[in-house]
Amino acid sequence: MHRAAAAANPLQTLLDLINSTLSLLLRSSLSVRSFVGRWTAIHSKLASLHSSVADISDSPHWAQNPLLHTLLPQLLSTLQRLTALADQCTDGEFAGGKLLMQSDLDMASSSLSNQLRDLDLLLRSGVLHQSNAIVLSHPAPGSDKEDLGFFIRDLFTRLQIGGVEFKKKALESLLQLLNGDDKSSGLIVREGNVAYLIHLLDFHHQPSVREQAIFAVCLLATADDESSRKAVFEEGGLGPLLRILESGSTHLKEKAAMAVEALTADPENAWAVSAYGGVSVLIEACRSGSPVTQTHAAGAIRNVVNVEEIKTALGEEGAVPVLIQLLLAGTITAQEKSANCIAILASSDEYFRALIIQERGLQRLMHLIQDLPNSDTLEHVLRAITWLSASDSCSKILSSSTIFLIQLGEFIKQGNTTLQQISASLLAHLLVNVSDGNKRALGSCMGSLVKLMESPKPVGLQESAAQSLVSLLTVRSNRKELVRDEKSVMRLVQMLDAKNHEMVASKFPLSVVAAVLSGGSGGCRKRMVAAGAHPHLQRLAEMEVAGAKKALQRLAGSRLKTIFSRSWRE
Repeated sequence: MHRAAAAANPLQTLLDLINSTLSLLLRSSLSVRSFVGRWTAIHSKLASLHSSVADISDSPHWAQNPLLHTLLPQLLSTLQRLTALADQCTDGEFAGGKLLMQSDLDMASSSLSNQLRDLDLLLRSGVLHQSNAIVLSHPAPGSDKEDLGFFIRDLFTRLQIGGVEFKKKALESLLQLLNGDDKSSGLIVREGNVAYLIHLLDFHHQPSVREQAIFAVCLLATADDESSRKAVFEEGGLGPLLRILESGSTHLKEKAAMAVEALTADPENAWAVSAYGGVSVLIEACRSGSPVTQTHAAGAIRNVVNVEEIKTALGEEGAVPVLIQLLLAGTITAQEKSANCIAILASSDEYFRALIIQERGLQRLMHLIQDLPNSDTLEHVLRAITWLSASDSCSKILSSSTIFLIQLGEFIKQGNTTLQQISASLLAHLLVNVSDGNKRALGSCMGSLVKLMESPKPVGLQESAAQSLVSLLTVRSNRKELVRDEKSVMRLVQMLDAKNHEMVASKFPLSVVAAVLSGGSGGCRKRMVAAGAHPHLQRLAEMEVAGAKKALQRLAGSRLKTIFSRSWRE
């Protein structure tokens, strides 16, 4: 650079002074008589620094970069300190003794390493070759990847090298980019330094910088881009996020909970919650967090509950009562997630079912299904109840509850396919012990059960529907009610037709028809005959299908009586 420019630019003067000091220090560091090993290492760093300073001088826009206004004075101060130490080591005179000199050398060498690292980072970022590096301007909408890449590299350079104000402004720009462009997270992972962002989550960093870094990491963790979430996890982000969830402010806990839920959604990451001691943190967040924190903490537990080690810890650390309470008093989404957790735990083994029963979980689940508007939550609750019904005591409670049984009937009539399947399966299990009075109360759902028998999927639905019908039809009034339903009778007869056996196994409609005919009612038999059941039963009997012959005999008795009656009248 020309002398006139050097006089006008104090940074050039500063760089010239660094060059002259560095040249002298490179020579003097070779002639020291004391601590020769340490000076050899320092000399190697000085040689690298000489190369970096030369590269800065060759960069066309280095003097415009504001980071150098802080970095170069710090570097000159370190070099001047090393010059004074070199003089003492050359003369062999140590005013404070050898131990103090050794400490001073180590501190100065460490400062030199940090500054050399910052210069290298600045050079590698490429920002010294860009004329607009003096102002961190946000790329315009529609900017190409090259411009965005430069912006991100410049941003992270300022973040890593700059002081508090530089860091805050860089983080503000990073947050603006993440909030404004859904696709930016992948580019930030490739061009930036996620590990350094996570480093800023440590408690010793300036609070406002740390808070902004938390927001940025959480946005990366919850981004749609899989590489973004993967980078946060692989760079060790889960541990710091769990610590924030444990002891941060309410707002930060909410952000951390969202991020933890997003990271644990990948099954390969779930194990790490236990490694970081996160089980108790998640339970406490569900117990005492804000509604937002509770919702996402419950989601994180749902994500990891199938990991055997974590499942054991959840039982030991009291997750069950917390999840049940959240199911009763949480947000709609928190209820759905906690219900899912409880259903998974109930399906695990007798230990967890006993814990749920101990907390009066069955009664609370039974009460809850009357008010839940969310079908997903209802499905999880019914699954949990189904697993609990394996206990004799729970089965008796469920079988004797008219309100609960009627609610199951309503789900069979009006629920979605999954609700219908779960309800029909549970009803089939419970009806063995249900009173005739409660069976009569369930009569209105028989038509829906017949209709469900026509559905080949999901597997098991036809069998559950048929079993439920057979149990309900042990009550005479239910048999009469079913045969009065012409649509249901026609469906049953059509299912008996051998042409439909690919869709419906004949044993299911046959068992229901047999149950209809079992009471010996002439009216029931006549209606089945009128609907055309006889030829289908005859065909099944010829095929030697179990139960078909007996059903045909019952139906034929009614048919013969009808013929004799007609003959007598004639």
